[in-house]
Amino acid sequence: MFSEIAGSSHRLRHLLVCSIITVLSSCLDIPLGSNGNSSSDAILKGGVSAITDVQPMTGIVLWNDNEHASSDAISLEFSYMLYSDVVSQRGIYNWSSVEAKLDDIASRGHQAILRFRYSYPGQHTAVPFYLKNDSGDYPEYNETMAISEGLETWFPDWSHPELEAFTLEFYSKFAERYDDDPSLAFLQVGFGLWAEYHIYDGPEILGDTFPSIVFQSEFLQNMDSQFDELHWSISIDAANGDISPFYQVVPGLKDLNFGLFDDSFMQQDHATENETWWDFFNRQRFETSPAGGEFNYYTDDDQKNVLSLNGPHGESFKSYASRFHISYMIGNDQPEYQSLNTIKQASLNTGYKFEVLSVEINGEQILIRAKNSGVAPLYYDAYFSMGGVLAIESLKGLQAGQERTFTIINGLGDTLVIDSERLLHGQVIQFISPF
Repeated sequence: MFSEIAGSSHRLRHLLVCSIITVLSSCLDIPLGSNGNSSSDAILKGGVSAITDVQPMTGIVLWNDNEHASSDAISLEFSYMLYSDVVSQRGIYNWSSVEAKLDDIASRGHQAILRFRYSYPGQHTAVPFYLKNDSGDYPEYNETMAISEGLETWFPDWSHPELEAFTLEFYSKFAERYDDDPSLAFLQVGFGLWAEYHIYDGPEILGDTFPSIVFQSEFLQNMDSQFDELHWSISIDAANGDISPFYQVVPGLKDLNFGLFDDSFMQQDHATENETWWDFFNRQRFETSPAGGEFNYYTDDDQKNVLSLNGPHGESFKSYASRFHISYMIGNDQPEYQSLNTIKQASLNTGYKFEVLSVEINGEQILIRAKNSGVAPLYYDAYFSMGGVLAIESLKGLQAGQERTFTIINGLGDTLVIDSERLLHGQVIQFISPF
């Protein structure tokens, strides 16, 4: 019988989720005229003259243990997680390590990006203890120890059916618990070193140290079927033909609803190497799933200059973010090289940015014409709202540069805000009001 050890923090976080019905600063009065049932002195308030805060689920990302993690220069924090911290005995899941991580990050008003991994240079695998020592009715489980980055590193035994079965079950159980949790913005998944879909230094053997093509295909389809709300992403390195399931097995595998992360973003040969893998997965994928990654560590100068005016190799991060429609980018070392204000400005160059263009009263309806002037859409439902009365249409999926009309019927009060169940208590999605 499957059992869970659940902390109370998960429930408490959900109790904190509320409709954001807060008057934003710099409110402006918007004359609406006297159409329909409105009076000539009717006004609508809300909005800001410029987006000044890093918007939820966007921006430069710091690790949760970074000394600057509480800064308002970011809205997202990243952490690796271990399978073995959640499961040590067959069928018993203890989510306390995940709960503690999410609670810690949420305490700073930020949301999390998590990535579970099995292999890390210089360490034993995070395969659950029971599986390493009790394989049930299967043959003995045997891991591979090899040198990676000059360190003794252990790799899982992907020939073992129990490891495959556990991995599928793990994400099914994770989805049951966290699919609609607002403290979790995005999930990254993968295999190999750091779960970045490669073993560039060490034994990369399909069906042994790396999952078989058949299992990878099954895994991706399972992920797609289990998650209805939470957006999950894989590394662009999954386009590597030597280990990738996307060239065979299941037609249409690339059509699954996953995002991409690029863990060597803005490296010198990005145009001839990384960019070809972005193209392989279709550069328009950002329209429905987030694009993100991590600034590359190929050289110290790359880290030092990624946020400089011309970037490390002649192109700015702002330009890259626009071309690749970036929602987030891990830059944990950036406080060593840049001011928090510079990091905040870089964050503001990512993701969505909503702007109200016009407001019209038509009887009991309020028609709001709005535009996304950012570089990527919002990937979760959010609605213009008046007094808790939501617009019929969601802001989710409003593409960069696109306009749309949003309708509120019988709105209460005179203040327009953006309301979303995917926000933590206190988080606000700003919007520009030009009136």
